[in-house]
Amino acid sequence: MADNDSYPELKQEFLKALLSLDRIQAERILTDISHLKNAPCSSESLIVDVLETIGTEWENGKFALSQVYMSGRICEELVAHVPVQTRIPQKNAPAMAIALLNDYHALGKRMVLSVLHSAGYAVTDYGRMDVPNLVAAIKQDGIQIILISVLMLPSALHVKDLRQTLNAAGLLVKIIVGGAPFRLNKELWKTVGADAAGHTAADAIDIIDSICREKTP
Repeated sequence: MADNDSYPELKQEFLKALLSLDRIQAERILTDISHLKNAPCSSESLIVDVLETIGTEWENGKFALSQVYMSGRICEELVAHVPVQTRIPQKNAPAMAIALLNDYHALGKRMVLSVLHSAGYAVTDYGRMDVPNLVAAIKQDGIQIILISVLMLPSALHVKDLRQTLNAAGLLVKIIVGGAPFRLNKELWKTVGADAAGHTAADAIDIIDSICREKTP
């Protein structure tokens, strides 16, 4: 499991653990990866890859919807417990928060939170909100960057309402989006008025680092 050649085998092992609802084995795999210096992948990339495989096979009629649902739930639980190395806290970083926008699928949000915390960024977790309440929270907390994680297209389209409401309130806030709809449609983030889109949780670090560099005189 220490080189790239072992990734297909590792992926099958993790896939089997999820489909058989073997939470202990799934956690062991992710924990082992987090401790290896030369792991063939990150725990985050393995989760994304395997869950996408499960979703595709469900669409092809191979897996049951219950398997898709339970695999996602197991991964949601594991993301919160898999150990990560935390860097030195980022100084003078913009106030930022993350939220689900009329969406119930928390896995993507938890993964983004995990990688940002490991990178030393402080991020407020708003949980699930609608546009009016989210804008109110952003205004109250002085948020400068809001990250939105979605799984369903209707939720992605609500980002446009968020942008319009923020603009109407005179709030200059960077919107970073991520999730399946934005991976499937590479231009959707522009259509809904976001400032950037990430295709993996790790992309959030690069995007925020870039924003921080722009703000540094």
